[in-house]
Amino acid sequence: MSDTAVPSVLFVCVHNAGRSQMAAAFLTHLAGDGVQVRSAGSAPAGTVNPAVVAAMAEVGIDIAAEVPKVLTVEAVQASDVVITMGCGDTCPVFPGKRYLDWELPDPAGQGVEAVRPIRDEIEKRIRGLVDEIAPAN
Repeated sequence: MSDTAVPSVLFVCVHNAGRSQMAAAFLTHLAGDGVQVRSAGSAPAGTVNPAVVAAMAEVGIDIAAEVPKVLTVEAVQASDVVITMGCGDTCPVFPGKRYLDWELPDPAGQGVEAVRPIRDEIEKRIRGLVDEIAPAN
């Protein structure tokens, strides 16, 4: 972890419009100020996937105002844990960082029905991550 008492996590997927947005929202929702959360995409979309926004609203998390962000070297350097979701080798690798690759279906072009199981799997993984890196929360 970094010098600060608060761990930082970066979620990366290709478009930063689905999986990484859901993961960042769940981590922010569950850990609050106990974790610094970032998300980005190697080729960000123009908007967050509307089916993802709808699926998250079903569980009481509003991500309608989120905007896909481009992945930067600075974001990776500032993070303790980097969790990739289908972006392959486009994420820069730095020594001393912890990398996890979560293989999850891409919700792009899918309806809410198809997004729900992806959302639920992400929530499960985030709960495990919170228990691991921010157990006091």
